[in-house]
Amino acid sequence: MAATTARRGLRRDQESLRRIVVTTGEPAGIGPDLALAAALADWPCELVFAGDPELLAARAVALGLPLKPVAWREDAPPAAHRAGRLPVLALPLAREATPGRPDAANARYVLATIDAAADGCIGGRFAAMVTAPVQKSAILDAGIAFRGHTEYLAARSGGAHPVMLLVAGKLRVALATTHLPLAAVPRAITRDLVERTLSVLEQGLRDAFRIDAPRILVCGLNPHAGESGHLGREEIEFIAPAIEAARARGLAVTGPLPADTAFTPGSLATADAVLAMYHDQGLPVIKHAGFGHGVNVTLGLPFHRVSVDHGTALDLAGTGRADPGSLFEAIRLAQRLGAS
Repeated sequence: MAATTARRGLRRDQESLRRIVVTTGEPAGIGPDLALAAALADWPCELVFAGDPELLAARAVALGLPLKPVAWREDAPPAAHRAGRLPVLALPLAREATPGRPDAANARYVLATIDAAADGCIGGRFAAMVTAPVQKSAILDAGIAFRGHTEYLAARSGGAHPVMLLVAGKLRVALATTHLPLAAVPRAITRDLVERTLSVLEQGLRDAFRIDAPRILVCGLNPHAGESGHLGREEIEFIAPAIEAARARGLAVTGPLPADTAFTPGSLATADAVLAMYHDQGLPVIKHAGFGHGVNVTLGLPFHRVSVDHGTALDLAGTGRADPGSLFEAIRLAQRLGAS
């Protein structure tokens, strides 16, 4: 009887564990280094690393780390990750990688790791995915149109409306537009875009962060939020009407505010998130607040995706000096989201 009870308890424990897939990113960057650092720690979830086993083995040797890749077994019961294990969802490089030197020949390998992770999440094999940084230039040099993880995963998910949310401690900053040239941003700001982004952001704050009635501050596009139309009309014609429509649906939205007002301590104390209009309006603030320990969450997808808040750091690849703090925070958040 006791043995039966123990077995039932073990099954319940296994069912409560979550499998998190970690992509290893640009093979010439610090992604493999960060993955190895994660493998050297204990985690209350199962970790599976998507990448080339030979690449990870070679990088472990170069860094003097006691790690050897093993093939991930999907049919094995979930088990909490124990330091020193390196289970790999194996995908082959096209060409041997040299730290610090991205090679366009490996672009499709990088995308294959993202595809395997996303498909595994969609298929229910993983509870969430964590992505290491990729080198966009290497992918573009291969002739592949690629704006970033956010847009790529949205397309792979059937055209979802993705929202990039950066998190550093209690500060949360979402973006209405993501990877666009600054000259293209004003044309991209429409009432429909802002309305849809606010809807996804509000629902994401409820679902992912358990905030019952999210309060959102919305930045204007122009200095002084357009100064009543004297410095631009996007606030009057697009942003303010979208905010009013959101309020009519019951959302707690304030704005449009000048960015230099929205990001003051007094304003932030009244909000659960800030919606910035473009990439470099929001990211400098979040990176100042928590660089190296912030994370990037993609809302609006049919699965959970969390990423680091930094790039490939080619100059640090293979040196042992890469800081895994952001990846660790991403795994912690992915584990919490995957359990929801």
